[in-house]
Amino acid sequence: MKISIVTAVFNAAGTIQETIDAVAAQTYPQREHIVIDGGSRDGTVEIIERNRDKLAYFVSEPDRGVYDAMNKGLERASGDVVACLNADDVYVSPRVLARVAEVMVDRDVAGCYANLYFVRQHDPAQIVRRMRSQPYCQGLFERGWMPPHPTLFIRRDLLTQVGGFDLAFRLQSDFDLAIRLFRLAGERIRYVDETWVRMRMGGLSNRSWRHVLRGNLEAYAACRKNGLNVWPWFPVQKVLSRIPEFLRKSGAGGGSALP
Repeated sequence: MKISIVTAVFNAAGTIQETIDAVAAQTYPQREHIVIDGGSRDGTVEIIERNRDKLAYFVSEPDRGVYDAMNKGLERASGDVVACLNADDVYVSPRVLARVAEVMVDRDVAGCYANLYFVRQHDPAQIVRRMRSQPYCQGLFERGWMPPHPTLFIRRDLLTQVGGFDLAFRLQSDFDLAIRLFRLAGERIRYVDETWVRMRMGGLSNRSWRHVLRGNLEAYAACRKNGLNVWPWFPVQKVLSRIPEFLRKSGAGGGSALP
């Protein structure tokens, strides 16, 4: 089973090396790392060029944003299983891909996802909070739930069936794609109660409460697009649903992290 990891990057000279190293350090041998750069001008391209031997494919060219870059990478992917890892995120252990392979050796499993740590932008060793997910059941998306997207691994044939990221969404195309994936595969996408990813704070959708609310408006639109029955106050409800996550102390919950 081959696993493809796609990283979209733009002006991430301070973090891209860690991301490349995190994938290269994986003990699972049947993997490929695809990096799509949007035309960075801060030294990112030079860093990636120095790591060409660790990558299956790399290109630097203008794009229409992160989701366009991810689509380009997914089109290049040749793995049986695909995932996206942000240019400032890292796997918590060299055994993450091996665990994914263990879960997905069962052909009835269409995908899997786990928990993640939110960490400080300039100190990824410092955990700000833990995002603990849960097994999927009907009605979760209507309540604002989605799996932690950097931990989501999907069979490529399932992704081909539902299509890639919808570029109409600037902040919540991953939410829209998750709805389509789970609507088709449902509980065949398995939850693993382990922590797989360290995700830096400050991404497009979690940069501030204003960005969170704007993203939730897009999430509402994604629900409506996919025929989910949601109330007009869904964007506010989604913000409120994240309060326990923000209040949760770094030492509580989150499942086990791999050694």
